[in-house]
Amino acid sequence: MPTITKSNIDYDKRNLSDKVLLKLYYNMLRPRLIEEKMLILLRQGKISKWFSGIGQEAISVGLTMALKPSEYILPMHRNLGVFTTREIPLHRLFCQWQGKASGFTKGRDRSFHFGTQDYKIVGMISHLGPQLGVADGIALANLLKKNGQVTAVFTGEGGTSEGDFHEALNVASVWQLPVIFCIENNGYGLSTPTNEQYRCKHLADRGKGYGIESFILDGNNIIETYSKVKKLAESVRKRPRPLLIEFKTFRRRGHEEASGTKYVPKELMAEWEAKDPIENFRSYLFSQKILSAEIDETYTSEIKAEIDAALESAYAEEAIIPNETNELNDVYKSFDYEKIKPNKKTKELRLVDAISEGLRQSMEAHKDLVIMGQDIAEYGGVFKITEGFVEHFGKDRVRNTPICESAIVEAGMGLSIAGMKAIVEMQFSDFVTSGFNPIVNYLAKSYYRWAQNADVVVRMPCGAGVAAGPFHSQTNEAWFTKTPGLKVVYPAFPYDAKGLLATAINDPNPVLFFEHKALYRSIRQDVPTDYYTLPFGKASLLKKGEAISVITYGAGVHWALEVLEKNPEISADLIDLRTLQPLDKDKIIKSVKKTGKAIILQEDSLFGGIASDISATLMEECFEFLDAPVKRVGSLETPIPFASKLEAQYLAKGRFEHALKALLEF
Repeated sequence: MPTITKSNIDYDKRNLSDKVLLKLYYNMLRPRLIEEKMLILLRQGKISKWFSGIGQEAISVGLTMALKPSEYILPMHRNLGVFTTREIPLHRLFCQWQGKASGFTKGRDRSFHFGTQDYKIVGMISHLGPQLGVADGIALANLLKKNGQVTAVFTGEGGTSEGDFHEALNVASVWQLPVIFCIENNGYGLSTPTNEQYRCKHLADRGKGYGIESFILDGNNIIETYSKVKKLAESVRKRPRPLLIEFKTFRRRGHEEASGTKYVPKELMAEWEAKDPIENFRSYLFSQKILSAEIDETYTSEIKAEIDAALESAYAEEAIIPNETNELNDVYKSFDYEKIKPNKKTKELRLVDAISEGLRQSMEAHKDLVIMGQDIAEYGGVFKITEGFVEHFGKDRVRNTPICESAIVEAGMGLSIAGMKAIVEMQFSDFVTSGFNPIVNYLAKSYYRWAQNADVVVRMPCGAGVAAGPFHSQTNEAWFTKTPGLKVVYPAFPYDAKGLLATAINDPNPVLFFEHKALYRSIRQDVPTDYYTLPFGKASLLKKGEAISVITYGAGVHWALEVLEKNPEISADLIDLRTLQPLDKDKIIKSVKKTGKAIILQEDSLFGGIASDISATLMEECFEFLDAPVKRVGSLETPIPFASKLEAQYLAKGRFEHALKALLEF
């Protein structure tokens, strides 16, 4: 029989049954025994890395048992108890940590960087902060569905310094979302102590600044954690609103095992070791004659046998055999494009009107589609594209947002996880930098990592020619064409914009949809009045010729048209790419093999742009057909200036005609 000492934690049994108390104990013991085994395997070199949650089990287990199995939890890498309490098979967890196919990421990511819809768990990414906004999106879906569910999301005390934390709390407060923000204040962010992380006395105090109720709980007291979270969750289900809970606890192992804990004072470590949540709860249960030595030994032997069996089966599984086709096919969720032909009735629309009409008709077609952005509701957006939408669709689906691009992109991801669709409007494409991380690291990688698609369209009003200066004039598509997992659309005409936008919204993958501001009200075209779609990856051949291939997109299409109409003697294929990812390489290559010369025009500054990749492709695929070097034309290698003459000098438009004629004469 084990030696039982007096508990150092003051437990209050309240009205909890012995059955519940034993379940709380068992669920804490399970991750502890798994961790102890993992530390042995780490020393043996059988796993590569481990982030220990020893001493913090009460938080993970208490919260998970307090929530319903159908409610989402977004844990961190010290929340093994969330995964085990949700009864994820240990075989799959061990395969995940060993990079085996039966894991959740097919060997593409490690440790707890995964999610699973089967168990309503959404794992973190290394950037920590984005999951807070994702929780907002899931909670928003719950609110719109009126399903009475709550979402819980974890962060550490270090993560509360990230901007995503503040953005997520602000959005949740403004929208009164049913989400519980859980801070595990465990003393250190890697080696940085709390007194170098924040100046407020308690992190829970930060809730006051956002109008959010906040609470401080003893994170090592399983009864307090379970009972209080259960009560709070029931309250949030009845009256949706965000809550902030700071769990006081301690990290007794290194940030990860290789880090060690030499920076922790021995007295502080001893103090928290005396507050071990499992040892103290065991002592309490023995003192109350709820737990016996026999039951305790049975629990331990059962769990250890389960661990050994799961490890044996995980070890027995063959290592993943790399398959290039599988890797490439899993970057995007499969999408069966449905061609919807337009009717014969048309009306003349400006580009801005075609986008507005396309958005409206997609909102009608998809009742689960939510559009979010700054000033898009009553004001109709700075370009008036969503004018009148609130009256037609209501403020639940047409949502003004605070100025927090990162949290809103993340909320779009959360809506997708919850089975809805989202459109996020960047007021200007330049402002996407404030939401860059969740786009390129969360939206782009989620399907590849754990088969969770991001059904999000990010609208990007972009481009120069309107004398708006360095922060409202960029055409920054190259930032995203480089990122596997994203699709990039860039129409030049109203007809294309409306049809491609419908497809972007239908597509379950993340799409960056670029809309050139200078074309909004300057380009008109007859456009079908009803709903229709156009395929991605199909460029448009606007002119046919024999002497040269002109390849461009966006405003460059109109610049090229102007030059070719001015010089009717030039026999050119003019290709409007329309989508940059996927790219219609076949049409480009076919044209260049015919003409023998190619010039690629982009509005973006030249170095590192899409023109460089197209040029490289042509050199690889068409070298023997070329009669001259491939020519790229782009804007100056400077930020975009404000003054009209400086802007004109910056833009590639003024250099295109000379470059075209020089290449023809080569």
